[in-house]
Amino acid sequence: MLELAILGFLAEGPLPGHELRRRISQLTGYTRPVSDGSLYPAINRLTRAGLIERRSDPAAGAARYVLSPTAAGRAKMLQRLRKPADHEITDFTRFYVVLAFLSHLPDVAEQHAVLRRRLEFLEEPASFFYDNERPLRAEEIADPYRRGMLLTARATSRAERTWLRETLGEEPPASDTTGTDSDPHAPAAPAG
Repeated sequence: MLELAILGFLAEGPLPGHELRRRISQLTGYTRPVSDGSLYPAINRLTRAGLIERRSDPAAGAARYVLSPTAAGRAKMLQRLRKPADHEITDFTRFYVVLAFLSHLPDVAEQHAVLRRRLEFLEEPASFFYDNERPLRAEEIADPYRRGMLLTARATSRAERTWLRETLGEEPPASDTTGTDSDPHAPAAPAG
């Protein structure tokens, strides 16, 4: 996720490390804060791999530099966007990183293929709580806090599925308009 965010933001223009860190932190929010201890080693790995380059920035002062992607770095970013790993589709925060840069793919059909994978995932019945293998619905949960988790997850998932279908030009199934769908995946559901 971090490497894709680095390549994605740098594809939009050269940045110094501190600005890159700020943008990534804003994207991933409080759920996955980015520390210098994770960002700068990732920058170093990408530099050694020939995916980004550092150039000195004399206007910013001594020992300051800006980062930009190489042609190989842009190609790697596009490859990651075309074929996100399963956990980048199923994990809410990771998917948002993919989504933030999906417009870099020049082919709308490739963009839609990624969105369809996410929609297929969201349409599978799921819950935070199960009775053996059967996902429990909010209406079956007595604990008010667990019920709240499921109701919030249902609303969030329904909104995301609606947006995905609109973007893909698809009609919603009857269950989404009647409110009889099962409790779908929650934004914070663990990666599958």
